[in-house]
Amino acid sequence: MVGLTGLSLLIWIVLVTLRDGFWKTDQRLPDVGDFFQDNPAPPIVIVIPARDEAEMLPQSLRSLLNQTYPGPFSIVLVNDHSRDRTVQVARELGQDADVELVVVDGEMLPAGWTGKLWALDQGLQVAATMSPEYVLLTDADIFHAADSLTKLVHQAIVQQCDLVSLMVRLRTDCFWERALIPAFVFFFAKLYPFRAVNNPNRTIGAAAGGCSLIRWTALEKMGGIGTIRGALIDDCTLGQALKRNGKIWLGLTTDTLSLRPYDSLASIWAMVSRSAYAQLNYSPLLLIGTVFGMAIVYGLPIVGLGLGWIQHDGLVFSMALLTYGLMTLAYLPIVRFYQQPMWMSLGLPGIAALYLLMTLDSARQSMQGKGGAWKGRVYPSQTPNQDQ
Repeated sequence: MVGLTGLSLLIWIVLVTLRDGFWKTDQRLPDVGDFFQDNPAPPIVIVIPARDEAEMLPQSLRSLLNQTYPGPFSIVLVNDHSRDRTVQVARELGQDADVELVVVDGEMLPAGWTGKLWALDQGLQVAATMSPEYVLLTDADIFHAADSLTKLVHQAIVQQCDLVSLMVRLRTDCFWERALIPAFVFFFAKLYPFRAVNNPNRTIGAAAGGCSLIRWTALEKMGGIGTIRGALIDDCTLGQALKRNGKIWLGLTTDTLSLRPYDSLASIWAMVSRSAYAQLNYSPLLLIGTVFGMAIVYGLPIVGLGLGWIQHDGLVFSMALLTYGLMTLAYLPIVRFYQQPMWMSLGLPGIAALYLLMTLDSARQSMQGKGGAWKGRVYPSQTPNQDQ
């Protein structure tokens, strides 16, 4: 037990000290100041894929129509075969707006495409006729602060980025959201450390699909959205593709918010299990490795505490306690970012166990041909590059 506990401690020491400060929450957009008083604001087109989003649009679409961006911008909303009043609500909101809003009825989903990427591709075809310098890809359930577009464009110009993306602030209104959502962002950052993503000398690339501003010429250079048409984890795949030829930036925000409620364990479970196995490239070997890795990283400290106490083994107990302390301290910044009580950082091992069960369930669904289900669609299991 001493060796295993020591291994868990070593892993956390490496994670905390050498994993690009993944646990920090300091990657934020800076203030714009008077930048656009001396620099022209380039033309932007915002593309929104929308499937059954009538309930969200009065907040999300209105927030985009009310942007204070000092340059010209237009909005293209692609209706992805909605079964509710998405089209009617969108057109009603755009009637009295000063911003051009184009509502496009999406075509039937072709083989090899995911629904969201197909909708985005159709929206980008319309955007191409408007000669944008940048395009903002955003979801229909995202609320943007009035200066959101201004800040995104400012960062893209100043940092000379082909992609500026925000991990939008997810809801934490109910118990399960407060318990599980901060950990979702924590695990994402551990896989894709924001500082490493933002370092042009590192190869790791990622993005957050809810809010991604892209330079139009960079999108053309990568061959368009069609080059990643089959990717379930489309945002990170897009980030990786764009970073091959340019600089990208990914950060956190408190001003751009997800309106999507995950007010039960079942809804969060469905959200995670939809794509967790895809994150492992549908590999049984990687799944087995994940199970053992999660057990060592998150489970062993708790087991070590219990066995060390019962067996009066001071060394095992001390190492396990130190490991648990490192884990808790690493998790604390994102817990505080989401304005949750500090004591909630103590629950990471249990939360990790729940996420592991969601991943196993994702693999089960995928093996049964039910993986990737979302809003009435089920996508077959495939590696992210299969259709590229």
